[in-house]
Amino acid sequence: MLGPVILAASRSDRMRRMVSAAPVTKPVVDRFIPGETVDEVLPIIQGLTGQGLELTMDVVGEDITNPAQAEAARDAYLELIDRLRPLDLGTRAEMSVKLSMFGQALDGGHELALKNVRPVVEAAAEIGTTVTLDAEDHTTLDSMFAIHEELRKDVPQTGCVIQAYLFRTEADARRLADSGSRVRLVKGAYKEPAEVAYQQRHEIDKAYVRILRTLMEGEGYPMIGSHDPRLISIAQELARTAGRKLDEYEFQMLYGIRGDEHLRLAAEGHRMRVYTAYGTDWYGYFMRRLAEKPANLRFFVRSMVTKG
Repeated sequence: MLGPVILAASRSDRMRRMVSAAPVTKPVVDRFIPGETVDEVLPIIQGLTGQGLELTMDVVGEDITNPAQAEAARDAYLELIDRLRPLDLGTRAEMSVKLSMFGQALDGGHELALKNVRPVVEAAAEIGTTVTLDAEDHTTLDSMFAIHEELRKDVPQTGCVIQAYLFRTEADARRLADSGSRVRLVKGAYKEPAEVAYQQRHEIDKAYVRILRTLMEGEGYPMIGSHDPRLISIAQELARTAGRKLDEYEFQMLYGIRGDEHLRLAAEGHRMRVYTAYGTDWYGYFMRRLAEKPANLRFFVRSMVTKG
């Protein structure tokens, strides 16, 4: 399977240099990452919301090596929030953050990440929107969940992400559903060992359905992060069975993938949120998009062959 190989490459400086230098890379990356600056993505935000879609914005970047970089990540989100303010979009444009960007992996990283992310969460609440804490590899999750719990004391709408391929996630889902949290469920996009995660696609899919049922039957707000038509159909059925109205859950998909489906779900009255990343440090994000779906990799390779 190519997925694990690509995920390993996402951590390789040599591969980063090779992919970044390839002439075809930028136009392909643009399919998934529509800009590097706030000025470039504001028209995207306005265009998508004008079509009845919602967004969650991600300033890409993960390899933070010092506190100054973590503060710069904080400031990038604060700039985004400041630019969203006059648009008055409310929760139609929320934010997703990776705590690794806020210094989680540095010495004293838990406290540093909490210190840096708190003003972002509070500023988002001031303009009527929310922040979701993205899940990363399994070694970071206890810290992420602790920060999520701490932030919810003052900003209860703060969300978090759980990953179906991890063995621990069913227990995490029960706890979060009972607490009334906003929870995005994804399959998982990091290379995890067999000791902590399912490795086969059918096992991950079955776990996804079990976890989603828990979320739908709980007290929180489920966010279905999937492009899989079968899982989307199952999610709709689980929502009906649980008696949820259309505004009591939402679908989330990545910018650049299945755009027609985004519009179809929105036209049916569903809340449909597009995960939209921007920024200059795009490599890790881009490689995980290739790893998640063979079609994405074929798209990239075909572009290299025809345009390289």
